[in-house]
Amino acid sequence: MDGDDIPFADMAQTLKELNTINTRLGGHAITVQGIKQLLTNNRLLIICEIGCGGGDNLFAIYKYCTQHNIAVKFIGIDMNAECITFAKQQYPQLPCLWICSDYAVVEFAREKPDIIFSSLFCHHFTNEQLVPMLQWLRNNSSAGFFINDLQRHWLAYYLIKYITRFFSRSYLVKNDACLSVARSFTRHNWQQLFRQAGIQPYSIKWKWAFRWLVVAKNNHT
Repeated sequence: MDGDDIPFADMAQTLKELNTINTRLGGHAITVQGIKQLLTNNRLLIICEIGCGGGDNLFAIYKYCTQHNIAVKFIGIDMNAECITFAKQQYPQLPCLWICSDYAVVEFAREKPDIIFSSLFCHHFTNEQLVPMLQWLRNNSSAGFFINDLQRHWLAYYLIKYITRFFSRSYLVKNDACLSVARSFTRHNWQQLFRQAGIQPYSIKWKWAFRWLVVAKNNHT
């Protein structure tokens, strides 16, 4: 999915399947857990996702906030224009500012988001890239940030390999699923990255199915 020459129809099929995977394997539920840990008393909550893809995570949060009478607006950032186009088409009701850009060059002129998060995004980057990413997440969020990403584990590798082989119609999902697990993280990896980034406090919790929920609250909250 990191390529810049993928036809829109292929990207759309992939984003739909990722939504299904997130729904059935608990990815959206983990994202909502991250939001709940960082909720503030603001009358209007601003939530930003970097690497927002097709917008399914933001829509899952929107449904939770609607059910609990939480006023919220969103910012979705992705450097893939086709992902942004798909998200706008899928979720026209979402109160969201969609930004097609590298997250690292985005500046929040008026006010910082309360919460910034990423889901299945960090494993696309090297350790050298992740340290400044963590610092950007901290510096640009007022309440804190969280990361929902994969655990590197041999069982996760083979499970997703066979699940996608038999149930996926997207060649991108079939190609990228195992690679994503291979690129993902152990608990020790996260501890090293946060130490290098100089960020405290934070928590790392294992979640089914083979996920990490990493939450960092800003000290002033």
